[in-house]
Parts: sequence; structure tokens; C-alpha cells
Amino acid sequence: MATGSPHPASPGPAVRDAAAGDEHGPGWLRRHAAVFRYTRRAVGLVWSTNRTLAIALAALTLAAGVLPAVAAWIGKLLVDGVLAQAAAVQAGNPTVYGGVLQLVLLEGLVMAALGAAQRGITACQSLLRAQLGQRVNEMILEKALSLDLMQFEDADFYDKLQRARREASTRPLSLVMRSFALLQQLVALASFGTLIAQFSPWALGLLLAAGLPAFVAEARFSGDGFRLFRLRAPEAREQNYLETVMAREDHAKEVQLFQLGPLLLDRYRAIFRKIYAEDRALTLRRESWGMALALMGTGALYGAYAWVVMAAVDASITLGAMTMYLVLFRQGQGAISAGLASIGGMYEDNLYLSNLYEYLEQAPALHWGSGSQGPDPGDGLRFEKVCFSYPEARTPALRDISLHVRPGESLALVGENGAGKSTLIKLLCGLYQPSSGRVLVHGLDVREWDPQALRRCIGVIFQDFNRYQFSVGENIGVGDVLAHDDEQRWEESARKGMALPFIERLEHGFATRLGSWFRGGKELSIGQWQKMALSRAFMRRDADILVLDEPTASMDAGAEAELFACFREHTRGRIAILISHRFSTVRQADRIAVIEHGSISEYGTHDELLAQGGLYAKLFQLQAAGYR
Repeated sequence: MATGSPHPASPGPAVRDAAAGDEHGPGWLRRHAAVFRYTRRAVGLVWSTNRTLAIALAALTLAAGVLPAVAAWIGKLLVDGVLAQAAAVQAGNPTVYGGVLQLVLLEGLVMAALGAAQRGITACQSLLRAQLGQRVNEMILEKALSLDLMQFEDADFYDKLQRARREASTRPLSLVMRSFALLQQLVALASFGTLIAQFSPWALGLLLAAGLPAFVAEARFSGDGFRLFRLRAPEAREQNYLETVMAREDHAKEVQLFQLGPLLLDRYRAIFRKIYAEDRALTLRRESWGMALALMGTGALYGAYAWVVMAAVDASITLGAMTMYLVLFRQGQGAISAGLASIGGMYEDNLYLSNLYEYLEQAPALHWGSGSQGPDPGDGLRFEKVCFSYPEARTPALRDISLHVRPGESLALVGENGAGKSTLIKLLCGLYQPSSGRVLVHGLDVREWDPQALRRCIGVIFQDFNRYQFSVGENIGVGDVLAHDDEQRWEESARKGMALPFIERLEHGFATRLGSWFRGGKELSIGQWQKMALSRAFMRRDADILVLDEPTASMDAGAEAELFACFREHTRGRIAILISHRFSTVRQADRIAVIEHGSISEYGTHDELLAQGGLYAKLFQLQAAGYR
């Protein structure tokens, strides 16, 4: 069975072409139009987040698009009414205020409604921004939980994650808001256009043509900005990493001791200077062209003004009509500029949103079955001619590994650092899958297991175990999420892992928060953290296989002896696998496998391996000499 590619699919052709800056050829319009396909997905995302707010936002947007034209029409009627009433008074007729005051009141109500609609839009945006940001972040984290370890060890994956997290939480709402803003501007433009066309259809065409150059330039510079964003993802990640090294307690000791602060800060500044220089060049080009093209729009606006004024002077239109047309031309140009800016912004948002969906559409690197148990539990664990190579590695990490461990037996893995011991355990746990050969648990290939069912069968503590900034009880409870809150299990597991004595001395016992990231946290010694990790492993009562990777590396000799006496007692009937450099630990295993350069070079009991006089005997004698 294929293991799948560790490098998920890249973004679609349209997004790649736009990001690459291919601005020529007959497919230019098609490629750039295809980028807008994410608009529908963004609208769907907002709709599924909060339908009530989405409907309210759409309704308020429509109202905000229509009401300005209504106000301009009422303003025309008001001016013409005032002029008509003034002429009537001059002719000797009595003054009548009712008609014009009604128009004043009506226009006031329309403007109040417009203000309320704009306030409502702002409120809906604010509420949706919070909910949608949370929703997108959850989607990113859910996808991360569905991917495989091999993908987390790929630099390209972190580039995709960086790009998705930096912009994607805000871009969906921005895209939807620009879509609604475009709808608002189109409604407003249709309203304005209906009135302006009564003056001259050419006037409407003039306004439309004046806005196009700025739109084309804006779209082009949006693409340039997006290309910079994609290319600099590794640099942004390096900046984040440098921040972590300079500002985290687990790095602070070495940074201060080796006086690394100035060196790291200089490197951090150098990355910023490079990024800033690119941003500065783009900003200057963008704003220079924007200013020049804006002058064209201003010229078109005042040309239309002169046209309307001359028509009023010639008595072709009334003074009220002139006032209305002047307002409509100004608002019409604003609507066209805003509408074209919305289209340019939507293009930019779609480009950035492609990062989110490029990340979300990644498939897991590994393929799994649906088995929940093996056909032969008595067969235990088998490795059959297993080979494994890391992506792009020149030599295999494991070669022709064959092992068989039955229930109730223990196996120790011995070898130099980098020999392949931990890789072997990751294959057992399904974190990797073999390049060739098979790993069988209870007679079933691990690739045919359901991954959750397989991992319920295995309890593992790696040498680089996590130090959760949670309470003591939660640190132990995470070993079995099905019994995460079971305080009796916490205590029982802590006793098996030899952590109970120091836990009882803590001020709040199992409720004590560990670590130094949060107020009131209690930091533990390395040996105490390791006992916490061992206690976590013992939470898995139902695990058929228990793996301890360097379980006593931070313990003294007395604690080590006590641990393995306890370990042998609590692993009866189960498979136990130990990885250790301490031969006082290793010699207690039923069988010992010596791994050298990814292969098993020696296999047998402690006495058998000593009698062979090979690498195991040599390493044992070297270590024993240190105690004489």
C-alpha cells in the first residue's frame, strides 16, 4: 500500500498563474477571473457562521445603496419647490411652507435611515469579524489535527500554515464585506445612473471610463503584493522563530550564557530590513500611480460639473436639477471608485484566501484502513522486513527490520543516537508507514487499522515528551482522554510512575498548575517532569503495548531501579519495549535488539549478546568500567 505523498497538492492553476505574475497572453482575463471563485466559498463560510447577521448585513447594504439616490431626488424636489414658492411670493401670492417643510422632514428621515443602516452595517461587521475569525482559526487547527507527523516535518507545510494563519482569519470577512460593498455601490450606481441618464447617457459613460485606469493599476499592485507575501513566508517564519528563541524561558539560559542576544537581534533586524525594503518599493509605486490616475478621475468629475453648470445657465435644466446632478456626479464617481476598489480588493482577498484553502485542502500523507482489532491478539507485534526512508534522504533510516514480540514479553532496543530506534517506534505507532515490509499488531498490518483504534492499543512516552502548562492532574490525565478527569486514575498512575510523593508535597496537589507560562505555575525539575510523563503512560490501562523511550534518562540510579521493579509488575501480560542507553535497565528485558545504521546487527538475551563479544558487549563493558 502506498504511503501517500508528504507534499500536498499546490494551489490551482489560476492562483499559481496570478501569483507568478503571468500578465500576458489570451488567457489573462480567464486566469484572473478564476481567482474570484473563492468569493462564493467565503460567502458560504459567513452564511454558515451566522445566518441572521448575514441576512441583516445584506438587507442593510441594499438600504445603504438606495437611500443616497432617494435623498438626492428629494433634494432636487426641495430646491425646485423653494424656487417655485419664491416666484409665487414675488407674484403676490401668500407664503406656503407646508410643501417644502414636508420635503425637509422627508429628507431628514431618509438621512436618519441611512445613518442607521450604516451603523447597523458596522455592528454586523464587528460581530461577524469576531465569530468568523474564531471559525477560521478552528478550521486551521482541525486540519492540523487531521494531518500526519511526516507533514509536520516538512518545511513546505509550515510555509503553507504560516500563510494561512497570517491573513486567512480576516480575509473571508473582508471578502464578504467587499462583496456586499460592491453590491451596495452597484445598487447606488443603478439609482444614480437612472437619474443621470435623464441628463445624458454620455455623462454616465464618462464617469465609468474615468474609474477604469485606477482599477487596473490597483488590481496589478494587489497581485504584486500577494506575490511578495507568498515568497516571504519562510522569512516570516524565521522571524517568529527568532522571537521564540529570544523571549521563551526554555531558551533563555543558553541565550544569556552564550551572549546570543545581540547576534539574534541583528539577524531579526536584517530580515525586517529586507521585508521593509520590498514593501517600501511596492508602496511608492502603488501610491504614485494611484495619485496620477486619481487626477484623471478628478478631471472627469469637474468636466461633468462644467457640463451641468452650462446646461443650467442655458436654462436646459432647472436649478434644482443642477443641484441634484452635481450631487449625483460626485456621489456617482464615489460609487464607481468604491465599486472598482471593491473589485480590486476582492481580487486581492481571493488571492490571499487561496492560501487558506490551499492549506485546508491538503490530504493526509498516510492511508489507513478501518480495523478496530487484529485477528490474532496472541501474535503480539511483528516487524517483517521493514524498510523506511525519510523524504529526500539519501540513505534509508531502517533496513530489513524483522522482529517478533509476544504478549508478556519485553524487548529492549540499543544503539547509538540516530541509529533508528525512535523511528522504529514511530512506525509501530502509525506516525510513519513503512516504505516496504509490514508492521503487524495482533496479526493486522498497521495500515489496515483505524488510526485511533491502533493508538488506543499503545502507550508511549518519547524522550522528548511534552511539558503541558496544565495542572498536575491534567498533565497525567492526557495519557487517556477517555478518563481525562478521573482523579482516582490520576493518583493510581502517579503512584506507578513514582510521581505521587512529590505531587503530595505541592501546595495544591493535583490541582497545581505546572510550568512558568501562566501566573501561579510551578516549575518542576527535569527528573520530576519525566516522572510525570511516566505517570501519563500508565494512564493507559487498556494498552496492549507499552513503550518507554529513554524513561530514566533524568533519574538517579535508585529511582531507576525502583521504576523498573514497578514497571515489570505493571506490564505483566503486555508487550513492553524499552529504549535506553543504561545497560542496568536494558539487561532486564527478555530480548535485546542492537540497531546499527538502521539494521539489527545483534539480537538475543543479555547473556547471549555478552557471549557474542560484539557491539553490545563492547558498550556494556565500557559503561561498566565507569562504575569501577
